Amino acid sequence: MRNLTMMTDLYQLTMMNGYLKHNMQNNVAVFDLFFRPLLNNSVYAVMAGLEQAIEYIENLHFNDDDIAYLESLNIFDEKFIEYLRNFKFTGEVYAVEEGTPVFPREPLIRVKAPIMEAQLMETALLNIINHQTLIATKASKVVTAAAGGAVHEFGLRRAQGPDAGIYGARAAIIGGCAGTSNVLTGQLFDVAVSGTHAHSWVMSFPDEITAFRAYADMYPDGCLLLVDTYNTLKSGVPNAIQVFKELRAKGHEPRGIRLDSGDLAYLSKCARKMLNEAGFENAKIFASGDLDEQVIWDLKMQGACIDVYGVGTKLITSDDMPALGGVYKLAAEIVDGQMIPKIKVSENPVKVTNPGYKQVYRLYSNKDNKAIADLITLDEEVIDESQPLTIFDPVHTWKKLTLEDYTAKPLLKPIFIDGKKVYQSPALKEIQKYHFQQMDTFWDEYKRLTRPHVYKVDLSQKLYDLKQSLLEEAQKGVKQ
Repeated sequence: MRNLTMMTDLYQLTMMNGYLKHNMQNNVAVFDLFFRPLLNNSVYAVMAGLEQAIEYIENLHFNDDDIAYLESLNIFDEKFIEYLRNFKFTGEVYAVEEGTPVFPREPLIRVKAPIMEAQLMETALLNIINHQTLIATKASKVVTAAAGGAVHEFGLRRAQGPDAGIYGARAAIIGGCAGTSNVLTGQLFDVAVSGTHAHSWVMSFPDEITAFRAYADMYPDGCLLLVDTYNTLKSGVPNAIQVFKELRAKGHEPRGIRLDSGDLAYLSKCARKMLNEAGFENAKIFASGDLDEQVIWDLKMQGACIDVYGVGTKLITSDDMPALGGVYKLAAEIVDGQMIPKIKVSENPVKVTNPGYKQVYRLYSNKDNKAIADLITLDEEVIDESQPLTIFDPVHTWKKLTLEDYTAKPLLKPIFIDGKKVYQSPALKEIQKYHFQQMDTFWDEYKRLTRPHVYKVDLSQKLYDLKQSLLEEAQKGVKQ
C-alpha cells in the first residue's frame, strides 16, 4: 500500500500550520466532494476511485523522510512538525459506492473530521476521484453506444503516465468495458486482459500468410488475426480465411479478425460476408482505430458488422472532456457540539454551495423501479415512504412533482467511523455488475449521446430554506 500523504498542495500544509497556531486543531469540519455540471453533453457521471481513496486514508501518516523534507522548507515551526509525527485520520467518511450513476452538485464523499485532517485530504481525494470518475463515465458512454457489442480498453500507451494507465483501465472496467490490454491492471484487479498482435508481427515475416500461420500455430484456440497490414479485402481477409481452414482441419476454431484502419463500416460488412461464405459465421470481427462513442454509434447506424470494439486514446484520456471539475468544499463546522452550516457565495450561481451535513436519496418509482430524481437533504431528515413527497426544482421552484408510490434509498454509505474502516470494497467485477444494474434503473432518455434529458437533482424543503437564509445573511454582511 503506497503512502500518498505527501501528494498534496503546499497550501493544505500551510493552512494546517495556521490552524495549529490559532488553536483550531480540534475544530471539527464537514467537507463535501462533488462535481459541477458537465460540459460534454452528459447529465450523469459514474462514481469511481473509492477503493483507492480508502487505501489513501488508511495509510495517512508522515514518515521520517517526509518530516525531514518539510523541515528543510523552513516554513513550518517545530510545534507543527511534531504534530505531523503522530498524524493519522480519526474522523468519519461517507461515500457513494463505486459504479453508481451520480449527478452534479450532489456529495460523492462527505468527510467529517478535525479540520487539520479534513483539510489535508482535499487534494488527494480530488485527484483520485476526479480521474477515475472521469474515465468510468467515458467508458459508460462508449459501452452504451456499443449497444450490446463488447468494448475493450486499449489505451495504456496513450495514457498520461503509469497511474493514469493502470487506474484508468480499472475505471473503464467499472464503466462497462469487458477487458483491458493492460496486463498490470488485469493482475492487480483480476479482470480479463485481451490483445492480438501488431502490424509489426506481420511485417516481420516474409509474407502475410506466413505471419498468420505462425500466430495460429502458437494460439490455435484463440487465433485473432490483424488483417489490414497490406490490403484488408484482397489480402488480409482471404489469407485469414485460408489459415482458419487449416486450423479447422486440425480441430480448432478461430476467434476472428481485427480491423484497425479504413472505412470500418464498409470493410466489416464485406469481411462478414466473406467469412460467412467461407463457413466461419461464428468468427468475430474486432475493430479499433481512434474510436469513441460517437464513431461507434455512427458505425452501428450504418449497419457495421462489428462484434467487439477496442477503444484506446479517446477513452483513456476522456478526449472530449479532459477534467471532471470535482471540488471539495466546507459545508459545516461543529462548535460546542452544534452543527454550524457554512455556505460559499459567488456571483456565479453554479459556484454557490449547498450548506450543512447532508445525505443524498435516490427516489424510485415502485411501479417500474426506475429512478425519478435525487433528493439532497440534511442528514437529520427522515423520508417517510408511506407519505406523499413533494419535490421541486431548486432554481425554478414552481416546477413541482408529488410522489406517492416510491422508494427512497440513501446513496452515502459509511466508509470510516472514528477513523476505523467499516466498509469492504467489492471486487472489480462486482462493481461493474452493480454499475450495469444501476444503469438499468435509468430511462434511455438520460443516457442518449446527444441532448440527453436532464435528470432531477432537488433539495429538500429544509435544505432549500437553510440555503436561502444563509444567502440572505451573507448579503446583509456585504457593504452596498
